Amino acid sequence: MESYIQNLFAERIGGKNFGKDDVIYKFEKIKRAKMEAKAKYPDIELIDMGVGEPDEMADKEVIETLYNEAKKHENRGYADNGIDELKEAVAKYMKEVYGVDGIDPKTEVIHSMGSKPALAYITSVFINPGDVILMTVPGYPVSATHTEWYGGEVYNMPLLEENKFLPDLKSIPDDIKEKAKILYLNYPNNPTGAQATKEFYEEVVQFAKENNIIVVQDAAYGALTYNGEPLSFLSIDGAKDVGVEIHSFSKAYNMTGWRLAFVVGNDLIVSGFATVKDNFDSGQFIPIQKAGIYCLEHPEITERTRAKYERRLNKMVNLLNEVGFDAKMPGGTFYLYIKAPKGTKCGHIFNSGEEFSHYLIKEKLVSTVPWDDAGHFVRMAACFPAFKDGKVSEEEEDRILNEVKRRLSDVEFIFE
Repeated sequence: MESYIQNLFAERIGGKNFGKDDVIYKFEKIKRAKMEAKAKYPDIELIDMGVGEPDEMADKEVIETLYNEAKKHENRGYADNGIDELKEAVAKYMKEVYGVDGIDPKTEVIHSMGSKPALAYITSVFINPGDVILMTVPGYPVSATHTEWYGGEVYNMPLLEENKFLPDLKSIPDDIKEKAKILYLNYPNNPTGAQATKEFYEEVVQFAKENNIIVVQDAAYGALTYNGEPLSFLSIDGAKDVGVEIHSFSKAYNMTGWRLAFVVGNDLIVSGFATVKDNFDSGQFIPIQKAGIYCLEHPEITERTRAKYERRLNKMVNLLNEVGFDAKMPGGTFYLYIKAPKGTKCGHIFNSGEEFSHYLIKEKLVSTVPWDDAGHFVRMAACFPAFKDGKVSEEEEDRILNEVKRRLSDVEFIFE
């Protein structure tokens, strides 16, 4: 007998059909394919290049800061909308690392328990039924999901190779621009690895002002760039008038599970965020915020991490090109975004990135993530674990990458 509770679920998550959907989502398919491959080839190492989180722990000094601060009686309580010391450290960090001057720590900075809830909260601040959010695809779907939950609509802007994986703002129809409230950006971009340019951000600021649109720039990978200094949206004249930038400690400081981020920029957006946040959470544990301050005061931690990923990505580009792919070094992130082949000389046909990704898992025991939103691609991550005696080992890194090359070398891929 079915429980009465089945009929009480909100329509936004499926209503009375919640849990009955037999659609298998992408990451669940990947999980099942990996389990199948391991069962079929138990003695062969599965190389996981699909993981989207750092392979290392936070630095020892960051952990020690957390430990020491957690022992203090005054740090035991609610943090609410964050400690002043973290806000002040953010303002200083934005100036020293990104050249963004004039951030008011009291009114233009607020912490979040990770960038994922930050995106959800901002949506709830602004979206009413019928409003539109402009989303880049492929991309991180949180803002789109919450927009739809609040009765809004999502207008997708494809990230195409011919546009250097930047959205074409000129192609957005006038009726969409009239209803749009938020333009969501994510640069350096997951999954394409593209980095925005100053010229593009200048176009974004002008577009936002002309159409009365808020800009939310998700800079989760902000400091992980490979073509010069990192670029903040807020470094552009007028950017603070129209938007905010979200920075995460997860990728830059190997703190994925710590759940700490910050929103910085327009004071009205930050104020609205604070109001919503007050009604969702009571702030991140103060010792974690104190550890975050240590990080912001030591950007050399990020530089070491960035150098590791750059080294690995260069090696990955070389090995992929040696076996027939057209891989290019990304502008940022720790991902390679490579076009899926059409098939193989021995008869395999790939009609999508997903089909190619599953072939790699099941036949080559190399895990990647497929993206078929705007062309057929797979994403390969440089954050695979490569340790020896408990430390990151370039020797182990080379062993893994040489093994990937060996597995791909016995296949002739067809790209046209």
